[in-house]
Amino acid sequence: MIAATDITAEELKERLNKGETPIIIDVREDWEYQETNIPGAQNIPLGVLPQRLEDLDEMKDQEVIVQCRSGARSASAKAFLQQQGFSNVRNLLGGILAYNG
Repeated sequence: MIAATDITAEELKERLNKGETPIIIDVREDWEYQETNIPGAQNIPLGVLPQRLEDLDEMKDQEVIVQCRSGARSASAKAFLQQQGFSNVRNLLGGILAYNG
């Protein structure tokens, strides 16, 4: 398995501005997601990610971008998803703070 490289906020914004619709999973808590989020991101808090794996099965071979507030929880989510067989998981470096900064 080739390790997917992480993605910068600038790279993600550029792709979204071009009209791309990557799969983005926001692993922050619901209240954090409600405050601010990346358009199109689906909210699956890190704590419930193991229970939601079935919902993500069809994404195992697709690019999946995980993000949180600063990049720490999403790094854990990336490692977890890779252990579950996801082949192309990328962490948003700096999280929503970098994206909104």
